[in-house]
Amino acid sequence: MVSRPRGGAAAGVAAALCVLLLPTAAAAHPRSDDAPGGAVPSYRLADGAVPVTGTASSADGPQLERGKIYSDTISPGQKKYYRVRLDDTSSAFVSTVLAPPPGSESAILDGIQVALVSTDGRSCGSSPAVYFGGETARPVAAYASRRIGDSSVPCQEAGDYFYTVAWAGSKTGGTAKWPIELRYMSEPGLKPGAAEPEAPTGWSSKAPSPGEGGAPQKVSGGTGFNDAAAVDDGAWRDDIRPGESRFYRVPVAWGQQLFLRAQLANTTSDGSSFTANGLRLALYNTARGRVADKSTGYTGAPTGVDLGTAPAAYANRFEGDTDAESAMRFQGWYYVQVSLDPKVSGSVPLTLNVGIEGAAQQGPAYDGDAAAAGFGLGDADGSTSGTSFPMRALGFTGIGVGTVLVLGLGTWHLLSRRRHPAESGTDTGPAYSR
Repeated sequence: MVSRPRGGAAAGVAAALCVLLLPTAAAAHPRSDDAPGGAVPSYRLADGAVPVTGTASSADGPQLERGKIYSDTISPGQKKYYRVRLDDTSSAFVSTVLAPPPGSESAILDGIQVALVSTDGRSCGSSPAVYFGGETARPVAAYASRRIGDSSVPCQEAGDYFYTVAWAGSKTGGTAKWPIELRYMSEPGLKPGAAEPEAPTGWSSKAPSPGEGGAPQKVSGGTGFNDAAAVDDGAWRDDIRPGESRFYRVPVAWGQQLFLRAQLANTTSDGSSFTANGLRLALYNTARGRVADKSTGYTGAPTGVDLGTAPAAYANRFEGDTDAESAMRFQGWYYVQVSLDPKVSGSVPLTLNVGIEGAAQQGPAYDGDAAAAGFGLGDADGSTSGTSFPMRALGFTGIGVGTVLVLGLGTWHLLSRRRHPAESGTDTGPAYSR
C-alpha cells in the first residue's frame, strides 16, 4: 500500500511541482519583436550555420557535409553549384530554404529549383520547382533526393555529386541577394534482407469531427524552420502581422495523419479590402520538402483554410499517388507555415488547430540510427531522440527540469521531517510505505 505524504506544506510543494510540469506552457517562446505593430522579423538562420558561396562553375562548388547547415545568397537568374559526397548505404536529402527579406516583391512564378545530379549529368531524382505563388515573397523550401536500395533509381554508387540551386521564374537579373539556407540530411537504409513496409490503405484526408475543446493555448510562432514553435494536438492562439510568416512544428509518428486548420479572426483595423491570397497555410516534412500549400482570400471577416495528410509511411516515397502523399515519408517533425498577405491592414488574431489521428505504428527496419540523423521524434536536430513531447516542450528558462525536481523534492522531504520529528528516527527515505 502507498500512503500519502504528510503535511500541508509538503502537499503545497507537490502541487507547485505539478503546475510546473504541466505541458500547457509547451512551446510558447515569445520573441522580442512580438509587440503589435512591430517590424516583421527576418528569417532566422540556424545557429552555427556555415557561410559558403556557391559557384557558377561545377568545377569549383564548395563541399556540403552531411548533418550540417549552410548559408548563402542567390540573385535573380543565378544558378549555383555545390558538391556533396554520397555513400551507398543511405538515402540523401539536400534542401534549400529561400528566405526573402520581409516586404520583398516577386512574380507569381518566382521561386527556386534544386537538383541532385551525378558528375556526368544524370538526375538522381525528381525535384519540382517551388514557387511563391503570389506577388509577395515568403520563405519557401525544396529538396532534391537520392533514394538508396532501388536499382532502378540512378546514383546508387558512392562518390561525389553536384547539388544545384537555381532561381526559377521570370526575373533574369538584378542586384538583390536573398538569403538561402542549405541542409544535407542522410537517412539510413534498411537492414539487409528487411522487407519494405507496405503503404497504408483505407485512409481519408477528410478531417474528423472536432471534439470538445477548451480555450486555445498561447503560442508564439517562429520565423522559420530553426525557431519554429513546438505544438501538439489541440488549439493554439497567436497573432500574425501583414507580410509575416509564422512557423510551428508538430511531431508525427509512423502511421499518423496530420490535420490542420488556420483560422483568422476579423480585423479591427480600418480600410479592409479583399486580398486573393490573404491567408496561406503550408506544410513541410522533416527534410524540408513541401507537403501541401493552400490559400484563401481575406476580406477582413473571419476565414480559415484546412489541409489533411496521408498517414506517415515509409512506403509513401515510392507508392504515393501524389506529391503530397509521397512527401509523408518520414516519422519526425513536420513544419507548419502560416502567412498573411502584406496588403491586410493590421495585425490579426490567428488560431491554429492541430489534429493528430491514428495510433503510432512500428517503423521500418533501419540499418542505423534514424533518430540521430534527424528522422525521429526528439529535438529537430536529432539530439534528444528519446524525449517525449511534453518534456521536450517545457519552457523553463535558466533552470532545468532536473533542478526543479531535485529542489522541490528536497524541500518536500525536509518539511515532512520537521513536522514529524518523532517519526524520523533512522528512516531517511521519503514519506512512503509499500
